[in-house]
Amino acid sequence: MEPNVRFWITECQSFIQRFLQWTELLDPTNLVVSIEKIEKSRQLLLTHEDASRSDLEDKRVQEAWKRSLSTVHPDNSKLIPGPFRPAALLPFTAPMVFLSMLPVKSLKSMILPQVSFYTYSTVFNIVNGNASYDRRPHESILLGAGVIASSTFFGLFPRLLQVRFSLNSILSRNVIPVIILAQLSGMNVVASRSLEPLRGIEVMDKEGSVIGYSRKAGTKVGGRTTWSCKLLAFWAKN
Repeated sequence: MEPNVRFWITECQSFIQRFLQWTELLDPTNLVVSIEKIEKSRQLLLTHEDASRSDLEDKRVQEAWKRSLSTVHPDNSKLIPGPFRPAALLPFTAPMVFLSMLPVKSLKSMILPQVSFYTYSTVFNIVNGNASYDRRPHESILLGAGVIASSTFFGLFPRLLQVRFSLNSILSRNVIPVIILAQLSGMNVVASRSLEPLRGIEVMDKEGSVIGYSRKAGTKVGGRTTWSCKLLAFWAKN
């Protein structure tokens, strides 16, 4: 069984457990770990099928889990490109969020951070989304383009209102933009991964054997990821 699938089945069941585990993968060192080290870690986990994250006595196993979970997609066992690994999320998005919250000086300074943020977020969500269902490359491209355009529009709309009506209160400058950012981040996840509840994702038993496809499971996974992204959006802003 794919080690990462085995981990998520046996170790993390609740939303809180999965969210806390996911935050552990934000370690920036996961961006520069070599392919050789990743392969060695994976081999260690494959040869020790009973290894678990709670086994604190073996630091090699702990490090192997960390490397595997943060660099390899559990659905297809392929390496996640460096810029779209979990550890890259905050380093890439935090500067974009900061720039998008600055006072508007020109139309360009207002549009570029929004386009950059939602382009990265959309690609990140598609790359890290469930890969167990059938989808063609052009579908992901068209879906991504539509999500980027719509997210950017809704992200710019309150900023345009702020400029148009000269809204300079603390509420309009600091509070409302954060709320909108969190909501749009959640909507971006839902839209980027909208094919999952439509087509269904693989459902496995405790042994890791595929027993079918479920649209309900796709909806449930998308909901969990949406809340995670909302929480991380608040984290990035603060």
